[in-house]
Amino acid sequence: MSLTFTARALILTTEKDLLILNDCAISYLCKKKTGMPLNNINDSRISGSNFWEKLPKTIFALAPMEDVTDTSFREIVAGLADPQYLHILYTEFTSVDGMNHPKGKIRVGERLIVSESEKVILKQNNIRLIVQIWGNKPELFYKVAHDITEEYEFDGLDINMGCPVKNVVKNGCCSALINQPELAKEIILATMEATHLPVSVKTRTGIKAHVTDEWIAQLMETKPAAIILHGRTQKQQSEGLSDWEEIARGARIRDQIHPGTKFLGNGDVVSVAHGEELALKYGLDGVMIGRGIFTNPWFFNPMHARPSKSEKLDQLLLHTHLFERNWETKKSLNLLKRFYKIYTSDFPLAAKLRADLMEAHTYEEVYQIVQKELSQINE
Repeated sequence: MSLTFTARALILTTEKDLLILNDCAISYLCKKKTGMPLNNINDSRISGSNFWEKLPKTIFALAPMEDVTDTSFREIVAGLADPQYLHILYTEFTSVDGMNHPKGKIRVGERLIVSESEKVILKQNNIRLIVQIWGNKPELFYKVAHDITEEYEFDGLDINMGCPVKNVVKNGCCSALINQPELAKEIILATMEATHLPVSVKTRTGIKAHVTDEWIAQLMETKPAAIILHGRTQKQQSEGLSDWEEIARGARIRDQIHPGTKFLGNGDVVSVAHGEELALKYGLDGVMIGRGIFTNPWFFNPMHARPSKSEKLDQLLLHTHLFERNWETKKSLNLLKRFYKIYTSDFPLAAKLRADLMEAHTYEEVYQIVQKELSQINE
């Protein structure tokens, strides 16, 4: 690896890539090269900026999910939630490598879009929005964290150290960092150095086997604002059951090293009541919900447990409208169709309606199919 300094940029050359970093990253790389300590800006500027400290127990969060938690779906979830049971939303996974590429930043940056109507709901309901970033180069985390802080209005940054997808792990990113604790800590500290926003980490209990005690102890050395621990290993992917005993082990390590860090559990939470029960039983600050949202978009509104058919179809129409408005031709209607099962279940002939929607080729066809179904309900 060779380092070449210019007046405005540091060019980092490797055999595989050529990355042009702006001068905000020069500070980080110079400190690393000379052995100077990384200052934890979060510790010195945390007052008034760490929203995690102000959240009530039990904290409820919707997990970041690829091709799911875009601005359209987040608005649907936030609009249906009881504000006392939804505190945090996340963006889709955002690659620091992509955000550093002149052309890639345009496409990857779409993951950071927040519609004006979503902003209104988030403000009304006091829901925080966190951007999740991933990669394996500390200098890029520094640069992208700095740029996001300066150019956007997110409430926090989360580092993905939990995604189990094999191709991602093969490249040394996300849950692969569990086997590289020194690099993981360097990434966290570099991100903290670049921003005054609270930095959290979402991760798993291990790669092939649980290493919860050792791994969480390493992470706690950096004093993150929060840790969200999924109770499965990378090898398990989504198989088996989430091990909440392991999540509790992680929380006890937190208690010993830095009690100020919030600790959330993730995996197989089926309702708000279940989440509250798990948090109390295992001594956690809150829970994160992932796949549970696909069975009920009213998940965070326990008093509305049985929405009617017309309510479901109204939300399907709203979701379709938001998706069309926000993305126009940038994203395919087929991507949206994956959500339609959420709204077309648990009523007579739901499967037939869902099949008809799968055959639609345009947004207008979707609107016509659903409006026809709604008109029959009202007859």
